[in-house]
Amino acid sequence: MQFRTFDQSVYIHRRNVLKQAIGSGIILFMGNDESPMNYRDNTYHFRQDSTFLYYFGLDTAGLAAIIDTETGDEIIFGNELTIDDIVWTGLLPSVSEIAAQVGVNQTHSYSTIEVIIQKALAQNRSIHFIPPYRADHTVKLAQWLNQPVGKIASQVSIPLIKAIINQRAYKEPREIAEIDKAVNLTNEMHLAAIQHAKAGMKEYEVVAKVHEAALKGGGNLSFPIILTVNGETLHNHYHGNTLKEGQMVLCDAGAENDMHYAGDLTRTFPVGKKFTPRQKDIYEIVLQTHQTAVSLLKPDILYRDIYIKACETLVEGLKSINLMKGNASDAVTEGAHAMFFQCGLGHMMGLDVHDMENLGEEYVGYTETLHKSTQFGIKSLRLGRALETGFVLTVEPGVYIIPTLIDQWRSEKRFKDFINYDILETYRDFSGIRIEENFVITEGGYQLLGKPLPKTINEIEALRQL
Repeated sequence: MQFRTFDQSVYIHRRNVLKQAIGSGIILFMGNDESPMNYRDNTYHFRQDSTFLYYFGLDTAGLAAIIDTETGDEIIFGNELTIDDIVWTGLLPSVSEIAAQVGVNQTHSYSTIEVIIQKALAQNRSIHFIPPYRADHTVKLAQWLNQPVGKIASQVSIPLIKAIINQRAYKEPREIAEIDKAVNLTNEMHLAAIQHAKAGMKEYEVVAKVHEAALKGGGNLSFPIILTVNGETLHNHYHGNTLKEGQMVLCDAGAENDMHYAGDLTRTFPVGKKFTPRQKDIYEIVLQTHQTAVSLLKPDILYRDIYIKACETLVEGLKSINLMKGNASDAVTEGAHAMFFQCGLGHMMGLDVHDMENLGEEYVGYTETLHKSTQFGIKSLRLGRALETGFVLTVEPGVYIIPTLIDQWRSEKRFKDFINYDILETYRDFSGIRIEENFVITEGGYQLLGKPLPKTINEIEALRQL
């Protein structure tokens, strides 16, 4: 069992801040268990819960923890290895030994957590927990709380959710340093893709090189690799296509380092040595949109407003090649831009590649006075709230030509005052382009995370010559 943690004082301080924010009751943290693929002993790669990592730092399966906000007690629950376990795992530190690394001096066997919770319930004390995203967690909570499985989701603690977000959203310098490492490792993954891909190869051959770069750097994937010649499909995890001259490859991939901090970058490059003229036109529009959005990053600006300005920039670019027409601001207000840009502009990033998304987008990316839109396109904007110093986020505009969407909107005569459908029909096989980078908001504006990864047409084509 080898995992890296911050100094124990970091976790002690984080837990103390949380205790003060919640004030009463018991806070329950559920670490993740091993998850079988097809039978008990054949498991998926283990990934610890990010909130558990943030407050306890222990990258070990089979743990849970409690903080009693009134007595100050902190307890980690886990089972010691038996000789039958040691045969398979080797000798590992005890639960009390790993707990001591993060400043916790009380440990109990896992089964005793139910006794403590039942006692607290009998005393009418509050049990605070966050939304479970694994079915086994939901079942455990139902048993411990004497509640039907179907009622667990309605009993999560909103005060706990808000308190956690209020800590995790502001990245400490030590966290930014770890994210920077993850982004640099992500850079290597993308360079491997851009330099390795050739016509005639299968997508999965390139994917293998991308994953290799993450592992070679001591990390792993922060999410399943998206590498496809069908870039119009936003989350395309199929890798069986053959690369052909004239196509583009969209690679959206990220590494997480050994402390599970994430990187998330996207580059689009030609299968051949150069983009076609049509590909260059749209690539430059996406790049200009990206640069416009980045230039606006600073504290106190609504990210939703940056999204709106980016969309208007995108529309102006598409007007220049006659794919759109009319007033750009009106087109964006009505949602016509979503023919080409169906997703959001970016998201928070940290221990999760979509940071804290399990806690709820309405709490992470929005506020009590700023709510998500229901309009197609902007409804996929995960982050809309005002930016603040210490936020880490992605900027990732794109253009995606989706034939099914063209057919539907054209048949409905939607946005005919803004979209030149006759010209758009000639782009049906275009696919998609996305450019993505990662930033931290600073007092003076923003800072790019990781070393710059080539993104201009000249830079990408120069790499394709190698």
